[in-house]
Amino acid sequence: MQNITPASQQANSTAWVFQAWASFIISLTGTTVGIFYLPVDGWVKGYMGMGLVFTVGSTMSLAKTVRDEHEAKRLAARIDEARVEKLLVEHHPLK
Repeated sequence: MQNITPASQQANSTAWVFQAWASFIISLTGTTVGIFYLPVDGWVKGYMGMGLVFTVGSTMSLAKTVRDEHEAKRLAARIDEARVEKLLVEHHPLK
């Protein structure tokens, strides 16, 4: 049985983290500049800006929720695996 500990999990590379942050900043900046230069009233720009802010916030919440659900399932699976392993060790047919 392979024991997976937090230290043995593969972390994201520095390049991947940089790419993720860079793409987020570029897309947010591009959309913000696009909204700023739209040929419409301030109310419309404000509405679109609020939509952008709420979209970014809800995306971050969704990403955190999905990550938390995944980690909870992994923990539950490891607990179940440990229980089965304990039962197998305790019930040795040749004893």
